[in-house]
Formats: sequence, C-alpha cells, structure tokens
Amino acid sequence: MKIVIAGGSGFLGGALAAACAEDGHDVVVLTRARQAGAAVHDAGTGMPGITRVGWTPDGRTGHWATAIDGSGALINLAGAGIGDRRWTPARKVLLRDSRILATRSLVAALDAAATPPPVFVSASAVGYYGTTGDEIRTEASPAGGDFLAGLCEAWEAEARSAERVSMRVALLRTGIVLEKSGGALARMATPFRLMAGGPMGSGRQYMSWIHRLDWIEMVRWVLGTPEASGALNLTAPTPVTNREFASALGRAMGRPALVPAPAFALRALLGEMADPLVLRGQRVVPARAQALGYRFRYPELSQALTAIMRE
Repeated sequence: MKIVIAGGSGFLGGALAAACAEDGHDVVVLTRARQAGAAVHDAGTGMPGITRVGWTPDGRTGHWATAIDGSGALINLAGAGIGDRRWTPARKVLLRDSRILATRSLVAALDAAATPPPVFVSASAVGYYGTTGDEIRTEASPAGGDFLAGLCEAWEAEARSAERVSMRVALLRTGIVLEKSGGALARMATPFRLMAGGPMGSGRQYMSWIHRLDWIEMVRWVLGTPEASGALNLTAPTPVTNREFASALGRAMGRPALVPAPAFALRALLGEMADPLVLRGQRVVPARAQALGYRFRYPELSQALTAIMRE
C-alpha cells in the first residue's frame, strides 16, 4: 500500500515512515525541504521504501498532490513544534498557520484527486481539552477555552472537512510521547542527569503520556481498523501526576527526584505556554481505542521508562 505522510521527517513522522517502510509499504513523505513536486528516493530504504516529495503547504493544492492520488492512506503530522519556543504573538501565528494551512492544502488535494485514499489520519493533541485538573477526559469531553484548545479545535475542523461517505477521517489527539532520542523526554531527563531533577510546579498536575512505540502501533492500528474514525486519544490508559512522573523517571535513570522546579521560575522561562503544557496538564484516557480493542505494549509508566532507558 502507498502511504503518504505530511510531516514525515520529525520525531514522530520519521519513526512512523521508517516503520511503515519496514512493513513493506510504499511511503511518500511530503517535505518543505525540497522544491514543490520534486521527488527523491531515500537511499538504504529499499524498494518501495521511502520517497520524499517537495510540497508547499499554503492552503492550496499543487503539483505535489499527484503523490496522494491512488494512495491507500494519507497521514497529516505537519505543524511547527508547540513547545519549541515561547509563545510570542508571531509564534502563535506560525503555530496556527503551519497546521491550518497544511491541513487545508491536504484536503484540497483530496478533493482534487481522481482516486483519493479511503482514510485520512490527521494529527491533533490532548491540548484540545484545555487544562482539566484531575478530571478525566475522554473523546466525548468538550474542548477547552485556552489558546492551545482553540488551535486544536480549528485544526480538527479543517481535517473534518474531508469527511464523506468514501473517506474515513481519524483525528489523533496525542499526549506526551516518550522516547529518549527526542521529544519532551529528552529535555525532561537533562536535569536528572545533572542530579537536579524533580517535580515541576505543584507536582499534582496530570500528564497524559504514551511510549513512541505504542504511538506508532496505534497509528498503524488506525489505518487497519475501519471503526477507528473521528477523535481518538493517543495516550496510555494510566495518566500520572507530575510528581509520580518525576519519581518514575528518577528510578529509571538511577537518579534522585528531589529538586522541584517552582512555578514562578517555569513561567519566567517558558512564558504563556508554561501553564497549559507544564503546570496544569490534562488527565486524558484512550476510551475509544480501548473500546475498539487496541492493546498497549506499555500501559504503565514505570514499564515504559525502564524500557526506554535500557535502550
């Protein structure tokens, strides 16, 4: 099957593209790093392997869209990193445009395709729910009211515009993805290596996490499960408090977890994004995936972190 991945070069997309290629799929990665429409095959990925096609995600279709025609699935992971930089007004515009315009371009390409794929899988995030304290959130819960929740709601609305009788749309509300080679864990582990790790803020805020292997397997499961449509929480079934996370990470690394990072310092360092991303959090569970029979490889945090740190 040909699988097209927009945003297939990052922490999640790169690993997913490699996994799909190893499964024997013909993987096409849409990338802004090449001229729109230009294609090059990745050496060493075999045949069919991975081919990178340049695209311009500006809200419109283009010559690159021929890569989507006749494919078996389109996966949209495009978007600037939410936690990479402070949320200045200009950064907020970039965070929004990089998601909304990219998704709009893909939907336009789907509309124009003579033979569109039967499934469109589009990224979202647990930030959809806003900051929820210790209240459990499932896919049936309403959207929150902060910047990140509004961004996720608008992002999902663009993807949902592709829904039709012949097109299944799945929305991946992803939590904190754990893998030591990158993402949030690589940054969180640094203070522990320096013997200065500990909880952040009050430590009572919940973290909805998932091991990257489970994230990859869940996406592959979505592709092969016709009932998996609409919103799906890609999180482990056991969200934990930040204090519990810090203790588990310290044990996995053989380091103490005694030095707290006070809320005022985090707000000074991170600005507006400190509260929704670090200090308040969400307690999200994968209700729909579990109801549809998905089985997690790493349902418990201590199990996941131990496996990651032993790699």
